[in-house]
Amino acid sequence: MAGGENVSVSTQADTEQAALDLERWELENLPDDELEELTAIYEAKGLDRALAQQVAMNLTEKDALAAHAEAELGIDPDERTNPWHAAWSSMISFAVGALLPLLAITLPPVGWRVPVTFVAVTAALALTGLVSARLGEAPRRPAVLRNVGIGLLAMVVTFGVGSLVGVAV
Repeated sequence: MAGGENVSVSTQADTEQAALDLERWELENLPDDELEELTAIYEAKGLDRALAQQVAMNLTEKDALAAHAEAELGIDPDERTNPWHAAWSSMISFAVGALLPLLAITLPPVGWRVPVTFVAVTAALALTGLVSARLGEAPRRPAVLRNVGIGLLAMVVTFGVGSLVGVAV
């Protein structure tokens, strides 16, 4: 999980870096075109032409790369994606998230393992959806339903594949 996350986020970071490198080149070699592009962005957001041009000029004078990268690319050059942070986060989350099902499948008597695991994982999925919605200040019901629905679907598919290949709990 951590390796996959690192590779995925590294690709995103490489893409961001390439976009920033191109933006730097454009600012050095096509400054008038870039100023016009930034002016047009602010005009499209509702500013009149004169004010949009003044804002574009002021922001470009202060920090041209930051102004253009944020407005054109949605990237903050100082707050870029870190593949190692994502990898560690994924590894720790996966390990902690796997602990509940592991305990649920190993602690109960053999006949209760699957139902106890099903209930424990469903509760954990609901709790995870609730916490993520609260942290993101998003509606709770859709987050919980999405988390539980997709999680249960993944669990059923995994159980089905295990049954097909002859692996039993």
